Amino acid sequence: MNEISKNIWEIPRSDGMNVPAYIVASNSLLNKIEQGAIEQLKNVASLPSIVKGAFAMPDIHQGYGFPIGGVAAFDAENGIVSPGGVGYDINCGVRLLKASVYKDDISQYIEKLITSIYSNVPCGIGSKGRLKINRKELFSVVTSGVKWAKKKGFADSADIDSIEDNGFLPRCEPSSLTERAIERGLPQLGSLGAGNHFIEIQYVSDIYNDEIAEKMGIDTGMVTIMVHTGSRGFGYQICDDNLKSLRHKYGNSLNLKDKELIYAPISSVDGQKYISQMHCAANYAYVNRQLITHWIRESFSAIIGNAVNVDVVYDVCHNIAKFEKYNVNGKEKKLLVHRKGATRALGPGNLLLGEKYRAIGQPIIIPGDMGRSSYLLVGTKNAEKETFGSTCHGAGRLLSRHKAVKATRNIDIEKALGKQNIKVMAKSWRTLHEEASIAYKDISEVIDAVSSAGLCKKVAKMRPLGVIKG
Repeated sequence: MNEISKNIWEIPRSDGMNVPAYIVASNSLLNKIEQGAIEQLKNVASLPSIVKGAFAMPDIHQGYGFPIGGVAAFDAENGIVSPGGVGYDINCGVRLLKASVYKDDISQYIEKLITSIYSNVPCGIGSKGRLKINRKELFSVVTSGVKWAKKKGFADSADIDSIEDNGFLPRCEPSSLTERAIERGLPQLGSLGAGNHFIEIQYVSDIYNDEIAEKMGIDTGMVTIMVHTGSRGFGYQICDDNLKSLRHKYGNSLNLKDKELIYAPISSVDGQKYISQMHCAANYAYVNRQLITHWIRESFSAIIGNAVNVDVVYDVCHNIAKFEKYNVNGKEKKLLVHRKGATRALGPGNLLLGEKYRAIGQPIIIPGDMGRSSYLLVGTKNAEKETFGSTCHGAGRLLSRHKAVKATRNIDIEKALGKQNIKVMAKSWRTLHEEASIAYKDISEVIDAVSSAGLCKKVAKMRPLGVIKG
């Protein structure tokens, strides 16, 4: 590897790679990246029609086909789309809310708030939402996005203005969905799920950019709430359905280094079907986070009083493929940018941003782990130039779930967090151990790596007060 600029390393073309591979990382983080993830990145660089390079963020770890923390762009006219480049949890993403109260105002209410939200928002493996919707309503959700939630009284215009894509991706045709995907989507709308998904009550501990923080309405000591979840079993099934159908049709004809990298031409019937269904899952996920927001608001009102406001700062997805335009070799090209465990980081003035944040750049929300901190950032023009407007999405795992459980078997995680004045509630003992801080890289080190590389600017840091895990 060669460091071609601050914290950006190049793996030159070799072994059938069509483009170089690039890793964004400090020296310290580079040494923590598993070899399997690097091999996956090189395999991605070998795919046809890939443009410029295959990119990995400092939170990279091994995934299905594409590494988690990976970015790859393909020519929109003659390129490919790969479900593995988006992942199973389509539009897994993060929403940041801000409350009109401060840490000292609610210290006595944290346990009651966590208990209320835990009761209000279904969570855990296979959890079912509170809403009972039929097939027709599900189709309305996936073809309307958060506009459906507004119509039903779960959202307002201010919410929609603060969501990536305004909470809606077009070109959805739900009639192509399998019955199994529909069956899984019907009961789970408005549920958190399990694994690394969470709801976290936080407070703003540090402000790094006063001007941008002020424009976002963020202040030191302010209470924030972070929601991390996606499209649940609905998105999983859509990914699985398309992987199986593509393997059946193309598996024997493609010379793949890894069968998990199966793809279809964007312009093909199969490619268009996947993109349509991916958009359905993305809209489902936007609505899912909106419903959870509504129930969080109910809990704050019930525990603290109706005078408290809970507003959306921003909502971003980090498992998605989107058509975007970038300058490649001096020419503007339309590309399909796959981000799997990577967050869009568009700079100031980009027309893909709504008017609310266009002047400052896209807000970026990066969770850490339940024992440390999370960050609010904004995108840069340099990110558009270097990484197709992309940055990291989290801390990135150091230990597998199994190894994390083994390493913390004799530790009372709830008690340990309590010593840090962090209240935690979870559906299972195992989830807490799988998600212990020891399982993750240090989020502050990851953020320093991407900000030093010029992919984003730090705005604020938030520390946890209470955590809900599925």
